[in-house]
Amino acid sequence: MTIFTCILLGFLVVCAIAASLSKNLLNTILIFMSYSLIMSVIWIMLESPDLAITEAAVGAGVTTLLFLVTLKKIHAIIKKDEGEEEKHE
Repeated sequence: MTIFTCILLGFLVVCAIAASLSKNLLNTILIFMSYSLIMSVIWIMLESPDLAITEAAVGAGVTTLLFLVTLKKIHAIIKKDEGEEEKHE
């Protein structure tokens, strides 16, 4: 069990570094979501199911959804068709 915990903690560090160094906002949101899911598994291993459910629902669920909606509203997510049309003009 200790090896699995160390692997999860290593993934947390990798996710944190990758999220801070990523230039693409969409990738950063997906990395943040995976960070929350890993943290949820760690909470379960620490026998705190209430925190695990909260982390999964809020961290990986609601927050990710709000970030994606925000990117869509500020037009940071551009469809492929729109990007190709701009190149042709």
